[in-house]
Amino acid sequence: MSNDIRLDLGLRPVINVSGTMTALGSSIVVPQAIEAVSQSLNQFFEMGELYKQASKVIADLTGAEAGLVTASCASGIAQAVAGAITGQDLLAIERLPDTGSLKNEVVTLSGHMVGFGAPVEQMIRLTGAKVVPVGQATSASAYQLAASITDKTAAAVFVVSHHVVDYGQIPIKLFINICHEKGVPVIVDAASEYDMTTILALGADIVIWSGHKFLGGPTSGIVAGRKNLVRAAYLQNRGIGRAMKVGKESIVGVIAAMTAWKSRDHDGIRARERAALEVWSQALDGKPGVTATIVPDPTNNPLERMKIAIDPQQTHISAWDLAARLAAGDRPVIVRDHEVEHGHFFLDPCNLHPGQEFMVAERLTEELDKAALANDIIEMPIEEVWLAREASILNWPD
Repeated sequence: MSNDIRLDLGLRPVINVSGTMTALGSSIVVPQAIEAVSQSLNQFFEMGELYKQASKVIADLTGAEAGLVTASCASGIAQAVAGAITGQDLLAIERLPDTGSLKNEVVTLSGHMVGFGAPVEQMIRLTGAKVVPVGQATSASAYQLAASITDKTAAAVFVVSHHVVDYGQIPIKLFINICHEKGVPVIVDAASEYDMTTILALGADIVIWSGHKFLGGPTSGIVAGRKNLVRAAYLQNRGIGRAMKVGKESIVGVIAAMTAWKSRDHDGIRARERAALEVWSQALDGKPGVTATIVPDPTNNPLERMKIAIDPQQTHISAWDLAARLAAGDRPVIVRDHEVEHGHFFLDPCNLHPGQEFMVAERLTEELDKAALANDIIEMPIEEVWLAREASILNWPD
């Protein structure tokens, strides 16, 4: 047995500079949550009472009336939407996704219909709801939102994410106000947001955060907001929520992570992240064709990343080929490459273990130095990159 379970399982010991990504296991779980999960595994709980305790902790942390732990943010969206449709009608809960004569339309901005590994709108449609897009992908106006709300509208969903179109959208406060004028509750997907109070304070009826991203808990979602809507979401455990069941260990673990959050040294975390960015800046300084810029988080989370722009003519390698080479071999470094077709990727320092920032710098310089020696530019056509990724997914588990 090694001291790294990944090696024992025959897996590569990846270094994550992509961020709090589900595909990589999201985040480093805080020690308090690890201990709580361990203690819970061989014990039994009255699950309804455990959910109640979690609700109290969520309410205390967020300022909500009540809270619910779900299996993930995706299931949190589904259960919250389902609750808006059924309320506390137990028979209606059992009948979903057949909504019958109930209100079953959910409005959301076209620019917010993004993929996070699955489509946001699919989480809504799982309930039997009909998604009503508002506006166009790059433009949505107040009059369009108001006109989209009818007597069949059960809820509105707003997404806060780096994936959404970041211009031409209705601001969240205006979105909430219009929906409330029409008597429609607003559910906000804030999975990757650091701040856990502001959106509720703006008037959102339900806000959903990840329990396993910045919070550092086990895989889970946190639903917080108005008590009647949270209760209705909880009751979905008697219906479609049963297929999204969260375990005792996740509830106990996220309670511990939320409790730890209040006393976490947030300034110390930021200082360690900035130190990693400085290591990378020094390593890349003077590298021909490489422009390294420290940039703020696009949704105003209190953290920064390094944007690395690549000029293939000087580096002899494209941004996407460099990202692929970093991710290859027995010392893989996984970068944040969701915009790589624009010739850049990002390094996110939020999930580094001590010393890994130097390993990332070493791998970067190693791959750049190799590419500089190439006679020809290493640049796979980007369309082949997309097709190769799709083929890899379809080839699982081989």
